[in-house]
Amino acid sequence: MLESWSNLEVKLIVADYFNMLVDELAGKVVNKTVHRKALRPLLKNRSEGSIEFKHQNLSAVLINLGQPYIKGYLPRSNYQKILIEQVLDYLANNTWLEEYFKRFCEKEVNPASVDFEKEKFVVTPPLVQNVEEPIINLKRGPIKVNFLEREQNNHKLGRSGEELVLEYEKWRLNTIGFSKLADRVEWISQTQGDGSGFDILSRNYDGSDKYIEVKTTKLSKDTPFFFTINELQFSIEHKERYYLYRVFNFDESPRMFIKDGDFKTICKSSPIVFKGYF
Repeated sequence: MLESWSNLEVKLIVADYFNMLVDELAGKVVNKTVHRKALRPLLKNRSEGSIEFKHQNLSAVLINLGQPYIKGYLPRSNYQKILIEQVLDYLANNTWLEEYFKRFCEKEVNPASVDFEKEKFVVTPPLVQNVEEPIINLKRGPIKVNFLEREQNNHKLGRSGEELVLEYEKWRLNTIGFSKLADRVEWISQTQGDGSGFDILSRNYDGSDKYIEVKTTKLSKDTPFFFTINELQFSIEHKERYYLYRVFNFDESPRMFIKDGDFKTICKSSPIVFKGYF
């Protein structure tokens, strides 16, 4: 049985991960195989599979800290506490990374074009996993901004995602012969504002209302999304007709998964903002 990763090994793989992440955020092509092969001689007889698994652990750590991550390394949970500590150390000692993260959030996105007829646009949603990750008390504050939340609040990105879903819903209804229902699909967030609790009013096959909330990211489908108390309450009140359309990988090849029901059942959630009042 291999011994646990040492502090030095973890420092090396964390630095390697951030080197790849910076290149990816800068739009460069990252060869992960080359990185693994270069890193392996510096470690204690670690296989390439073990190295890749640790890179995936690091994606999970960054997601839980609200930071961008390497899309090609889908998050793997059950990571060691030492990974969090070393990632926090790296962020604290390399504050220039914030500028890369900021550019990622504010990056201009072109309206997506998808051939719904030919491309597999709708994919299987991720599984909800009940995993308890290690908790660490932050004695210092390298995490100043939740960049995943800031990316979701990018107005142009959100609007483009909603527009793509609007096109998809009309295409879906037209394809199955419900053109009159397709004509009744309404972009609520544009016609009535953002306070309605959902973004698009579509139709079910029987003509009944279908409430769609769209959440868009340039990252992978495992990326957390953020919702308001208004959206939560609306989803509970209309859970029989409420749908989350999660659009992801938006800046490259947009894909989407769909989950129905209220937010209390379709995902795990945790409060991140509280209101104090007198």
